[in-house]
Amino acid sequence: MSKEKDRKIYVVGHKNPDTDSICSAIVYAAVKTKMTGRPHEARRAGQLNEETQYVLERFGVKQPKLLSDLREQIQDVELKEVEGLKSSVSIRTAWEKMREYNIHTLPVTRDGKLEGVITIGDIAKTYMDVYDSTILSKARTQYRNIARAVDGEVVTGNEHSYLLKGKVAIAASSRILMSDFIDQDDLVIMGDRKDAQQCAVDRNASCMVVCQNAPISERIIRQAEEKQIVIIRTPLDTFTAAQHINQSIPVKYFMTRDSLVTFKMKDYVDDAREVMAKKRFRDFPIVDNKGRFVGLISRRRLLNAKKKQVILVDHNEKSQAVEGIDEADVLEIIDHHRLGQSIETMGPVFFRNQPVGCTATIVYQICQEERIQIEPVQAALLCSAIISDTLMFRSPTCTPLDEHTARTLAQIAGIEIESLAQDMFNAGSNLKGKSAEEICFLDFKQFTVNETVFGVGQVNSMSMEELDEIKEIVEPHLEKARRSHGLNMIFFMLTNIITESSELLCRGPEAREKIVNAYDLPDDTDRIMLKGVVSRKKQLVPTLVGALQQ
Repeated sequence: MSKEKDRKIYVVGHKNPDTDSICSAIVYAAVKTKMTGRPHEARRAGQLNEETQYVLERFGVKQPKLLSDLREQIQDVELKEVEGLKSSVSIRTAWEKMREYNIHTLPVTRDGKLEGVITIGDIAKTYMDVYDSTILSKARTQYRNIARAVDGEVVTGNEHSYLLKGKVAIAASSRILMSDFIDQDDLVIMGDRKDAQQCAVDRNASCMVVCQNAPISERIIRQAEEKQIVIIRTPLDTFTAAQHINQSIPVKYFMTRDSLVTFKMKDYVDDAREVMAKKRFRDFPIVDNKGRFVGLISRRRLLNAKKKQVILVDHNEKSQAVEGIDEADVLEIIDHHRLGQSIETMGPVFFRNQPVGCTATIVYQICQEERIQIEPVQAALLCSAIISDTLMFRSPTCTPLDEHTARTLAQIAGIEIESLAQDMFNAGSNLKGKSAEEICFLDFKQFTVNETVFGVGQVNSMSMEELDEIKEIVEPHLEKARRSHGLNMIFFMLTNIITESSELLCRGPEAREKIVNAYDLPDDTDRIMLKGVVSRKKQLVPTLVGALQQ
């Protein structure tokens, strides 16, 4: 339950964010955190335009992080947290850890970084595929691991040193035969026969494993010390000791280290499932950007991935929402636009849609209803959003409530509306250095009517000369933009705030014809000048939708 309370809820606007969608998201995230006690975080669904950047910089607010996809990620899955093994530990230790954690795969790490993985299959190989009597020395096996594998103790010698040469031999024959097959540096498994113990010392074996806790004379121990021979005493019989001794091999000898299949926390669950389906492993390691091991994930755990929880502001149409919205858990929608191809939700949601000029107006209403006092900086952000969306109360979308709210917020923030508006609009129309593509899609929204997909971009300015310059850049690029974004029609509004009119650029089959008919313009119209049309939402889009539906 506490983990659920700590889960972050994202508050996000539409794909081509404007000042309203960003500022409303920032303030509403803070308000919801205060109301619920759960962390809410504002995010942006695209690149900020110049006007919005100016507003955030002016009031010292960091721009929200990008949220480009709402699909489930590995970070939304509960990982199996296990401690990494050192590559020097024995196969036996790995097996014991697997039983303790009830898993089939263990990470092998060094200073937190993933070196490889060891699986139950790898351990099985030590029994089924290993017929080489020199494998312990090839694997550079530590003597203390050998002692542990046979449940024994080191009687003499350096338990931290390694078996580096020789084979594993069992002293079960006569002394004469033993002298023929026991070589220097061998590891010899034996019982209580004194002649066998002496033979191993005389042949300079590197290690003696004495079974069934058999007595070892002081003379043998002293000779072994002089020759730096390790003696291990075990309660196991010879057969069992020989059977268990391979468990001492370090995991690095059998672990998988090349072509490891790993995932990162930000990888998408869908992509991970696809990769997992082609691999035979049960568990897969998760690493961070620096290669440090984070945890394990299995196919079964992917089934329990938690959907991202999100609140949408300033939009309700799927085409304008962040990618992967269908896979998210939408909790609320706060908007002031028409209802288009609305987003489908898993269950009932809080949906607030009011015919006002700006989402920020609704956000402030909610603050008043919940008796939440907002800070001056938050008031400045909401006021800026209303100025932007209503073109400082000139847009027909502006209601008395919008203007009253903006003036109230201006008082709380200690700002002068007219001066702020001038600075904002100047910043917004300053597009120096931006490409035609960037200008087209700075403030752009996509709509679908029946089977027709169209988009409308808009630039606002207080200068006719500036609008003419923007037109020269944008107009030649419009057809390319239409095709590359898969649109049937594309429109671009060059809105003059002072004269309260817009010049409309259009491309696409029937695009010009639809506008000419919709606004009853002469057929030979050269420039499409729409007097009194400054609002995409209230004036242009409804007219276009009506024309397309006929």
